[in-house]
Amino acid sequence: MSSLYKRKDSPYWWWESIYKSRRFAQSTKMTNKKLAKKVKEHWDFNLILGNLDFLNRSIHPSPLIEDYISKYLIFVENRKAEKAVYAAKCILYRFRDFMFSQNVKRLDQINVSLLDDYIDSIKKKVTAENGKDYKEISVAPKTKKNHLQEISLMLDQAVKEDVIQSNPATKATLPKMIKQRENRVLAPIDLEIIFESAGGWSLYYAFLYHTGLRAGDVALLKYGNIDIKKKAITSFVRKSRKKQEFPIAKVLINQLPKGMSKDTPIFPDVYADTERKLTDNLAKPRKFMQKLLKANNRPHATLHSFRHTFNNSLRDLGLSIEDRQVLLAHASSDVNKIYTHPNFDLASQYVNKLPTYNGKRSNNVVN
Repeated sequence: MSSLYKRKDSPYWWWESIYKSRRFAQSTKMTNKKLAKKVKEHWDFNLILGNLDFLNRSIHPSPLIEDYISKYLIFVENRKAEKAVYAAKCILYRFRDFMFSQNVKRLDQINVSLLDDYIDSIKKKVTAENGKDYKEISVAPKTKKNHLQEISLMLDQAVKEDVIQSNPATKATLPKMIKQRENRVLAPIDLEIIFESAGGWSLYYAFLYHTGLRAGDVALLKYGNIDIKKKAITSFVRKSRKKQEFPIAKVLINQLPKGMSKDTPIFPDVYADTERKLTDNLAKPRKFMQKLLKANNRPHATLHSFRHTFNNSLRDLGLSIEDRQVLLAHASSDVNKIYTHPNFDLASQYVNKLPTYNGKRSNNVVN
């Protein structure tokens, strides 16, 4: 496990050992080999227990922040989805650059004060009032929380590997979180405003409203996912990582063009092969909808608001919570199942009872 050896530049016996792929060597401060062996046995016992307090950190410095981040990201790539890896890279590279600007190079030099300073430094560029220039503003508290969580995960891994002794991120302070109800239920007036001026996004919004599927899942639909005879959508639900079957309302079937190839995306403007590109593409219909609502002095909402609206509408129509959970493809294992035919037929009746909107207030039901 370890060994003792002599060095020409020292009168003492030196202890050497390899622990978790790292080599450690330091002086026992003993010239007598017998006493040096006792020190060796004591240090070996500490290594077995995982206690590295006896090591002289000045001669065993932690790795460079830049090097450890590179190593950690390889670890993440082998365990997480592409979207999570991309987010980790963006945050950790930004954190690395900040530490470099503070002349902090090694992992064990990171402390609570530096982490608080980093959290306070996170800003984003937005268009100025003149519409030409840019200005920097502080990001939302939730974004700061996400940054701290990602950094903390990395430092936790460093602790597990005995690269550092403790994780300072656990003591960092986040700004006060103000809960915002961004994903609110859309009122009839909101739906009228959206569909009246939806333009090229009309069918996409209609799918969100009449299916309750997540914005990303709708964006990835192809014509091959639609079974016209069965009046069903077979979709790969990204969150649950399973294929599920949902009823499709007649109003949507009537809007779909005929004779399209099964491999053709229904919404080519938002369809993407990667999670990163999908996120970028979804910003287009989201921002368009938000501009419409803002122009009409309506509260802020997101594409996920359609999903909340779908759920509440089905509840108001009388569909049970159990059937709504399955229809909404919740990730919970107890509801993550493909519809049986009786439930499917029941759900079909309900999705066809949702009121339709064409820019004018309407409570008409598709027959």
